[in-house]
Amino acid sequence: MIDLRYAFVLAFGSIRSAKLRSTLTALGIIIGVAAVVANVSVGASFNQYFTDELGSLGSNFIIIYSQDVNIFYDTELELIRNTPGIEGASAFNQQTAAVTYLSATRQIDVQGVSEDAQYISNLGVEEGSFLTDKDKYVAVIGKEVATEKFDKNISVKNYIDITIKRDDGTSVIQKFRVKGILSSEDNTFVTGGPDRDVTIYIPVATINEMLNVTDYSGFSAKTGSAESVQDVSDEVDKRLARSLGVPTRDLDNDDAKPYRIFNQAEIIERLDSLTNAFTILITMVAVVALIVGSIGIMNIMLVTVTERTSEIGLLKSLGYTKPDIIALFIMESIIVGVIGGIMGTVLGMVGSYIVEVYLGVTPVFPFYLIFLGFFISVLVGLVAGVYPANKAANLNPVEALRHE
Repeated sequence: MIDLRYAFVLAFGSIRSAKLRSTLTALGIIIGVAAVVANVSVGASFNQYFTDELGSLGSNFIIIYSQDVNIFYDTELELIRNTPGIEGASAFNQQTAAVTYLSATRQIDVQGVSEDAQYISNLGVEEGSFLTDKDKYVAVIGKEVATEKFDKNISVKNYIDITIKRDDGTSVIQKFRVKGILSSEDNTFVTGGPDRDVTIYIPVATINEMLNVTDYSGFSAKTGSAESVQDVSDEVDKRLARSLGVPTRDLDNDDAKPYRIFNQAEIIERLDSLTNAFTILITMVAVVALIVGSIGIMNIMLVTVTERTSEIGLLKSLGYTKPDIIALFIMESIIVGVIGGIMGTVLGMVGSYIVEVYLGVTPVFPFYLIFLGFFISVLVGLVAGVYPANKAANLNPVEALRHE
């Protein structure tokens, strides 16, 4: 059996003697591996991003949304607050409103919340202070609202006008004093809640007065510990169902209930499922590219066998056996695959980094990506080289030497 180091030297020399052909052969592997690595990296980055975003709220966070009008009132809020394991609960109402500052008007999400919302949703205040239940016409604004939405920055103690449109078509305008500006970290949009950077918070009683309603869009709550969040969430579900007349048999049927309850564990699980499904789907496209690349290697190697028929005959006449010829051609195929794999891995990591930075997601490069790229390239090179290598090994040495 031929020494593998010697086989490597011969195979590498053959590749160097046909640089253009080898480059074109490796191109399919480069594209395929780059696509796989980039997809896995982007998927891992988004998984980490969502986990970090949800973790900013605490793993003991619960949110309840109304799927119907006129079902959530103070009665339901007190019911949630009195549920064992609940440390705090807050009602909210949300509306897109016309916000005017120094004659400039922008459409901005306005959310009415109670004082407890700061603790429950981890709303950090950078300047000023948060709302209290005694406040009426004051507002706490997101960082982006304060610094980017208008021509001039909004500061604490400045005044803004908020115009809200009611369901009956009438509009209500009210002047608010800016009481605080939120820090820009730890946005909550992944839970279905508002992105705090571009949201204005006002007292929930005030927004209800402006809307001329007494019900709420939903509630947010916090449990005593992360371990109890699922049990407490289930208990809240039972109590709300009982209060709203939902049959016990429909507790597990979200479509039969006029509300939805989410907790951190469920949200993370759903997001993981979505990102994993997306990653698998896109990776399948990349796998197709790899298959095309492997077929490209096989075709080029078959052409190489034809071109090097005389060389193969000479090697056989010098005493090289079938296993030796197979080893030479498979080694050449693997080298091309590995070169393509290394270049593809680097290209995929660079590409995913650019995409992730552009989307504002912290890049994540799992260590196994390097091994994944290497393994795929070796496997593709090995598989693609088997048939051409066998064909070369089975050539008749006499006829091969006569080949021109």
